Amino acid sequence: MREFEFVVRFSEGTDELMDLFYEYPSLRSRSSVCSSTEDVMWRVDHVVGTPEALSAFEEVFLDETRCNECLDAPDCHTHRNYHVLDRSDNSMTVYTYREEVSNCHSIPRYVLEHVGPGVIFESSRRAGAYRWRILYPGDHPLGELYETIEAQLREGLQLDVEHLSSAGNWDAESRIAADLSSAHWEALETAVEHGYYERPRKVTVEDLSEVLDVPRSTVQYRLRTAEDLVMSQLGDPEA
Repeated sequence: MREFEFVVRFSEGTDELMDLFYEYPSLRSRSSVCSSTEDVMWRVDHVVGTPEALSAFEEVFLDETRCNECLDAPDCHTHRNYHVLDRSDNSMTVYTYREEVSNCHSIPRYVLEHVGPGVIFESSRRAGAYRWRILYPGDHPLGELYETIEAQLREGLQLDVEHLSSAGNWDAESRIAADLSSAHWEALETAVEHGYYERPRKVTVEDLSEVLDVPRSTVQYRLRTAEDLVMSQLGDPEA
């Protein structure tokens, strides 16, 4: 198996969606599911940010007249649908279905054309960088793929290969779900429900201990260890 990362870096002013990640430093998105054939791509993205950032993202991202994946043209005429699966003031989850066209490829389409089936994708957007993590069987060389994508990039975009390594650290969210105990989940869910992670905080650890009917020190320990686990799996500062 081979693993690598492609990073497409957008200069400010070259893409309406990516400009939002410059304008709102809190804004970030990460896919939990991304699948593709040479004809279609479908994915689920989780987006977090301030209420203002999220509203701006929603307005641009859900506009079906523009393309959120175009690297070779500012826009293309292809079928795409977006469905908001859940929404709060600070986060949202969006399902995307996109048909590919010959003159407007996404990263998955380029990869599948060169590597073939059996590829797994993860992606994230933050601070002007659109990062794709790719795992595929075999040892197909990357040089031709890199050159093909780079040759098609429109002005203001830059392509980098971040690293090559053995496979690891995939599907972090599933591992987090498996590693957290029911007590940790209860503490986290209660904290989120009562506004502990909002700014400003609506409750204290002492308040949560009363709701959960466990000692304050226990709640603090469960939250801290759960947060440490989440950050160790998802806390890549460049993701």
